[in-house]
Amino acid sequence: MAAFAVSTSPFLSVSPLKLVRSPVIGLGRRASMVVIGNPSVSRLASLANSNRISLMRSMPFVARASSNSDGDFKVVSIPTKPVEGQKTGTSGLRKKVKVFQEENYLANWIQALFNSLSPEEYKNCALVLGGDGRYFNIEAAQIIIKIAAGNGVGKILVGRDGIMSTPAVSAVIRKREAKGGFIMSASHNPGGPENDWGIKFNYSSGQPAPEYITDKIYENTLSISEIKMANIPDTNLSQLGPVEYGSFTVEVIDPVSDYVELMENIFDFNLIKTLFSRSDFRFIFDAMHAVTGAYAKPIFVDKLGADVGCILNGVPLQDFGQNHPDPNLTYAKDLVDIMFAENAPDVGAASDGDGDRNMILGKHFFVTPSDSVAMIAANAQEAIPYFQNGPKGLARSMPTSGALDRVAEKLNLPFFEVPTGWKYFGNLMDAGKLSICGEESFGTGSDHIREKDGIWAVLAWLSIIAYRNKDKKEGEKLVSVSDVAKEHWESYGRNFFSRYDYEECEFEGANNMLKHLRDSISKSTPGEQYGSHILQFADDFSYTDPVDGCVVTNQGIRFVFTDGSRIIFRLSGTGSAGATVRMYIEQLEPDVSKHDLDAQTALKPLIDLALSISKMKEFTGRETPTVIT
Repeated sequence: MAAFAVSTSPFLSVSPLKLVRSPVIGLGRRASMVVIGNPSVSRLASLANSNRISLMRSMPFVARASSNSDGDFKVVSIPTKPVEGQKTGTSGLRKKVKVFQEENYLANWIQALFNSLSPEEYKNCALVLGGDGRYFNIEAAQIIIKIAAGNGVGKILVGRDGIMSTPAVSAVIRKREAKGGFIMSASHNPGGPENDWGIKFNYSSGQPAPEYITDKIYENTLSISEIKMANIPDTNLSQLGPVEYGSFTVEVIDPVSDYVELMENIFDFNLIKTLFSRSDFRFIFDAMHAVTGAYAKPIFVDKLGADVGCILNGVPLQDFGQNHPDPNLTYAKDLVDIMFAENAPDVGAASDGDGDRNMILGKHFFVTPSDSVAMIAANAQEAIPYFQNGPKGLARSMPTSGALDRVAEKLNLPFFEVPTGWKYFGNLMDAGKLSICGEESFGTGSDHIREKDGIWAVLAWLSIIAYRNKDKKEGEKLVSVSDVAKEHWESYGRNFFSRYDYEECEFEGANNMLKHLRDSISKSTPGEQYGSHILQFADDFSYTDPVDGCVVTNQGIRFVFTDGSRIIFRLSGTGSAGATVRMYIEQLEPDVSKHDLDAQTALKPLIDLALSISKMKEFTGRETPTVIT
């Protein structure tokens, strides 16, 4: 692969010395330390542990708590009381860092989680712990480890320096037969002392905890009265290997190796390596200073032979370089500028804070997430060895465009439409009904794990491009990302799709808008004229799980028209402050002559209709969205 000279290797760079004040949070009193050096996660973790600053010493009331001996350590019973704001959303609990730093806030939620599980789900069992490297992860990891020990967990498998991507946590849970795992991440939300932090729990299958468990956690946060914590020292998270405390073990593991091995078993790395060896092919990956920076070099450089300069923003930082680690056209500006420049690489990709989302770009070309999952599914059997016998079934979240539906129909595969939230795919996978799935929110994945997987999606696209060009000689025109997309549209039609995000809206205005929309759909009738569109139906999406019969309601307001066009409104549950209103617009275009239209141009009449129906400006006060995808 030709070297890409825009960026020098982030792994070879040395940051200037900086003073970084990092909080050490116990359960009651805040301490701090001054760290000198590169403020990357691994550096902070190493210095924190070498200085042996103990969380237990920052808890003045621990000495007053009752305790019981358990093996070679004591379990301390710490009195507590409920705190507000611990309702768990679709992707765990997400709040501002300062909220999690409040007395007992994190500890209450962790203890409430253990109170929500049956003893056989954690007692004397192994749990996995990892995170995206954001600010507060190291301190939080020590709290989680001690509460886990206090509740009788047998072993914690924690990624070195607290690092482990969300897909890797799912993979490690499954490979090592752990009973579950904690993921410290606020995903694509910004990090740093003034920004976001999050925590979620995944089950033994590697999938996010189901809704009945997250509801139970919340119920237990309302009545919690004690926290069980082991009186053990902080664990050095920079040192690989086990540390034993009597009946409890903390094992610090390589967060990358299990995941890389899994990817090698799914994809034909030799095929991709051949593509990378071509002088007429260039690739760039933007890790956005997030967790996939720890995975990019071992996979793309060490295994596949890419030039190290292909990795952009590859050093994981606690604040993601003061950027928003969300791989879309707005926040991944570094990558977008490169891919739309005159001498752009052939394939560009990015991943988010915790590594579960992805964005795919070709030269001067953006692949929408809805199109991406459809195109991967259409090419998977030929290009990806894992699917050599064909996918078992396909699924998408309700707001995601219908592009995947048409692939399922043509391939005669089972198809499922589920609510937003990756956990809804898990039951289908466990039942053997689903192989490939995706969400319009830049999430794509398969049944190799039970989370969406950013690097998996990048490798899937590289596999497609490598397969389509395997017989091309040097100098022959390569089949490009845009070629793959346009051929797909010719076969299936193009689903023009766009999402408007209105972030941090006032809750009152956002909820009033939804009430207005629910009133509108209750009065709507099929056949009603909406501009140039005829209404097929309007509803508030509900879902009945075909595996366990679980029913979920109020998942998004839909206006579906007879020509296949759709307008959808919902509030997102993945933010940490205010309400994020999402508006989705989709229109199927079978006419090949119109496939090269800009999506915003093609969708403008439908966008105007959506803004009119919702009275967006009137209820939210917003004239323009924060992000357009």
